[in-house]
Amino acid sequence: MKLSKGSWAIIVILLVLIADQSLKIWVKTHLVLGESIPDMQGGNPVNWFYLYFTENPGMAFGIEVISKTFLSIFRIIASCVIIYYLYLIIKRGFSTGYIICISLIFAGAVGNIIDCVFYGVIFDNSYGQIATLFPPDGGYSTWLHGKVVDMFYFPVIKTTWPAWLPFWGGEKFIFFSPIFNLADSAITVGVAILILFYRKTLSRDFETKKEDA
Repeated sequence: MKLSKGSWAIIVILLVLIADQSLKIWVKTHLVLGESIPDMQGGNPVNWFYLYFTENPGMAFGIEVISKTFLSIFRIIASCVIIYYLYLIIKRGFSTGYIICISLIFAGAVGNIIDCVFYGVIFDNSYGQIATLFPPDGGYSTWLHGKVVDMFYFPVIKTTWPAWLPFWGGEKFIFFSPIFNLADSAITVGVAILILFYRKTLSRDFETKKEDA
């Protein structure tokens, strides 16, 4: 049986959300904040991949420049815009690949929104302890003030800049240093595929909207 484009969108969104939240909940209920698998202090034979439990209190890479409440509400509004756009492109018969890309971006956005909206209420804190799901004494924060759980860490290259180099000489250098989660990956993959393979579709859609305005 051939799946409809709408069915593909639903499947992609559900798979990403289930996988993302399952992994985040496992990390929260099995690791202390700052703990890694394998242990960074031990002899890791791989040395370039860790599950490293961190929490992101703000925007990408932990940057905090606006209030948490405003950021959470903005994310919710942005996700509503994306899901409406997804509905329109399905209705207009866009290609399945394009629809899957938008579905990945939407699912990734919602995955992180769930953390922001609910995690502060349903988990206690992870500082020096393993968090409890639905703690009897309440969560570590309030609605809309939860922290996003990140865990993928790929320090592919660990080295030191040459001493003769201006500004950075002698300092440690790690590539790739950002720590991210499955929702972030879904957004990144969706955007990357759009840019690589669907630039004409994006341009054509944008021009169409300008003409309709």
